[in-house]
Amino acid sequence: MEIVILPGVKAIAALAADAIAALLERKPDAVLGLATGSSPLPVYTELALRHERDGLDFSRVRGFALDEYVGLPAGHPESYREVIRREFTERVNISPANVHSPDGTAADIPEACRAYEDAIREAGGVDLQLLGVGTDGHIGFNEPGSSLASRTRIKTLIEQTRRDNARFFGSLAEVPHHVLTQGLGTILEARHVILIATGAQKAQAVRDLVEGPVAAICAASVLQLHPHATILVDEAAASSLRLGDYYRHSYDHKPAWQGL
Repeated sequence: MEIVILPGVKAIAALAADAIAALLERKPDAVLGLATGSSPLPVYTELALRHERDGLDFSRVRGFALDEYVGLPAGHPESYREVIRREFTERVNISPANVHSPDGTAADIPEACRAYEDAIREAGGVDLQLLGVGTDGHIGFNEPGSSLASRTRIKTLIEQTRRDNARFFGSLAEVPHHVLTQGLGTILEARHVILIATGAQKAQAVRDLVEGPVAAICAASVLQLHPHATILVDEAAASSLRLGDYYRHSYDHKPAWQGL
């Protein structure tokens, strides 16, 4: 796990976009894992800018959304498929047919989850997975207590997550109670994971996921087991890290050939 402490959101977005651009240069048909929430939005904006300004090409890219609400109708503005379309895929030249998300409207939820796992596998697996982290340490919608080996499945949101997400809806009552999410075991199979956390409200979650024990109470801590996990944080989110000075020193003296 590499911890990179940066001065702010713009620097984080630029570095994450650098990693994605380098991946697409090596592998134009790469598979991207697409997260929603507020954390990855600056990355999507930076990628859209590079597409428009520099011709960064997404024409052969395939994308898999991390999660989806259960019960929101197709086209609902806060469904994650719609958020990803609005914030990212319609701003670059990725084919809509190449963007996939869990089916939160399916009549047979377990079968829809199995089909999603199969689709990721048939695409060759995720090359780079973007993640945010919740204030309680969840990634995707793997809430505290999630199995560290879990696969795509239905989850019930805890009330803190519903309250955190109410800002995207008209009221708390409109936030669904259930979601479909890639499991922690699914996320661990991505070849590279980039997690983004900003703001003092994420400081405890960042400390728990980076320096705490690997435990279901902080689902994100499972990333300590990943062979290529990059954690990008601003100073506020890094404020509780005990080894913050070491992480800064390591990044400042990182060999140029090593990449992100």
